[in-house]
Amino acid sequence: MRAEKDILGEIQLEEDCLYGINTKRAKDNFDLKHKKVEKSLIKAIVVVKKAAALTHARFCRDEKTKFHAIVSACDKILSPDFPMEKWFVTEALQGGAGTSTNMNVNEVIANLALLDLHHRPGEYQYVHPLDDVNRSQSTNDVYPTALRIAAITEIRKLSDACARLQTSLQEKENEFQHIRKLGRTEWMDAVEVSLGEEFGSYAQALARDRWRIYKVEERLRQVNLGGTAVGLSNGADHKYKFGVIEELRKLTGFGLAAAEYPMDLTQNNDVFVEVSGLLKALAVNLMKIAGDFRIMNSGPKGGFGELKLAELQQGSSIMPGKVNPVIPEMVMECAMRLIANDTAITLAAAHGEMELNAFLPLIADSLLESLCLATNAVTLFREKCVETLKADETNCRRHLEDSYAFATAYISKLGYDRVSEIVHQYDVVQAKKELDNILSKMD
Repeated sequence: MRAEKDILGEIQLEEDCLYGINTKRAKDNFDLKHKKVEKSLIKAIVVVKKAAALTHARFCRDEKTKFHAIVSACDKILSPDFPMEKWFVTEALQGGAGTSTNMNVNEVIANLALLDLHHRPGEYQYVHPLDDVNRSQSTNDVYPTALRIAAITEIRKLSDACARLQTSLQEKENEFQHIRKLGRTEWMDAVEVSLGEEFGSYAQALARDRWRIYKVEERLRQVNLGGTAVGLSNGADHKYKFGVIEELRKLTGFGLAAAEYPMDLTQNNDVFVEVSGLLKALAVNLMKIAGDFRIMNSGPKGGFGELKLAELQQGSSIMPGKVNPVIPEMVMECAMRLIANDTAITLAAAHGEMELNAFLPLIADSLLESLCLATNAVTLFREKCVETLKADETNCRRHLEDSYAFATAYISKLGYDRVSEIVHQYDVVQAKKELDNILSKMD
C-alpha cells in the first residue's frame, strides 16, 4: 500500500494504483452507482493534456524529459487496449464543475509517466499531477474544451448517419412513387397521395436535420483553453495560450480557434443548449417518421397494413404469431430520451452562476449520451427498418378505393356544399356515380 496526503488528510491506495487521492475521494463521495464519465470525454481531456505537454516541452527545454513522458502516458491511454474502466472511475454526475474528472485524468497520466521514467506511482516529486500534468490549466478551461472536441467528433458521426438515412428514404421514395394510397389528416381520410411522396417528405425532414447538425460544428470550434480559471489566463502565459491551441488543432484535425472572449465560454454554456436543441429537432422528426411507420404497419388484419416492416422477433408471450414494430418503437424511445436530455441541458446551463457553471458535468453527460444515442438509433433505423421495409400495394389500393378521397376533385365544378351533401348521402360507389352523372349532365 502507498499513502497519499492532501490538506484534508491521508488516504491509503494500492501500490500500483494509477489514480491518486483526489480520484479516491471523488469515487467515495459521488458513489451514485449510476454511470461513469463518457469515454469520449475522458479521451478528449487526455488529448488536451497531450497538447499542453507538447507545448511545455517546446518552451521549457530543461523539462523536456518530463513532458515527453507525459505525452507518452497520454498515448498509452489513447491506445485501444488501455483499460479505461479500471482507472477512470469518477461518476458522470459530480459536484465541482468536473474537477474530479480532471483530477482523475491528471493522476493517471502522472503515474503512467512516473512508470515510464522508472519511478513508482505516487512519487510526485518527479512528475506531479497538478504542477506538471495540469500546468497552465484549470478544470474550467480543460473540461469545456474537451467537451467541445468530444462533441465535434460525435457530431460528425451523427451527420454521416443522417445522410445515409436520408439516402435510404430517397431510395424508397423512388421505389414507391407509383403506389397510390389514401392520405390522412387528423386520423381521418383525406386525399389521394403516393407512398413515394410520403417518403420524400421524410427524406426532406432528415435533410434539414443533417444540414443543421453539420453546420452546428462551427459553433463549437471556439475554445477557452489557456483561459484557466475564469477566462483571464491566470497562471498561463501568452506563448502557452496560443501554442497549446495550435497543438490541439494538429492533434484533432479540427479547425479550433482561441475564443475572442474566453470569460464568455467559461461562464456560459448556451452553445451546448443550441446543439442539444438541434438534436431535439432530429428527435421530433424521428419520432414522427417512426410513429407513421407503426401506423402504416398496423395489423396484419385489423390495421392499415400499408407497410410491411421486417419481422425481427416474436412480439408476445401469449398471442401466437404476433410480431411488433420493435425498431420504430426503440427509435421513439431514443427520441424521448434526447428530448429529456435537452431539458436537463437547458436547466443545467441556466444555473451557471457568475464566472462558472457548476453543473457542466450534467451538460456533458447528457449531450454526449444524446449524440451517441442519436447516431446509433439513426443507424439501426436505417439498417433494420427503412432499408428492409416493403409496401403492400393491395392494401394501399383497397383503402384508397374504399374512401371518399376522390370527392375533393369535384369541388371546383360542383361546389363544396353540393359535393359534401352527396358524400354524406351515398356510399363510396354510389357517391362517385352520382357525382359523375351530375357532371355529365352539366356538360
